[in-house]
Amino acid sequence: MVKRNHKVVYEKQAEVLKAMAHPLRIAILDFLRNQEQCVCEIAEHIGSERSNVSRHLGLMVKAGILESRKEGLKVFYKLKAPCVLDFLSCVNNCLKEQAKETKELLRII
Repeated sequence: MVKRNHKVVYEKQAEVLKAMAHPLRIAILDFLRNQEQCVCEIAEHIGSERSNVSRHLGLMVKAGILESRKEGLKVFYKLKAPCVLDFLSCVNNCLKEQAKETKELLRII
């Protein structure tokens, strides 16, 4: 049985993972890998409307993945927890393993 205090941690961890669990959000995280960017640059890079991008950014700020700062009329975002990129690298390793298994299955068929 899961202890109550552990359950709270698991729920919070799930919130962070949910905040990352969208293709546009992953693209945003990858784009912010090296430096902060304004909403307009992020929207242009990922090919989506600013309002849509802003909604995704807000979700990730709320989850503690990103942080923002305002400069004049522009809002800039950067990774608050760059370690999320390590998680995405781990996901890529899982995808590589899946590809190997698929390649082996295709070889057998």
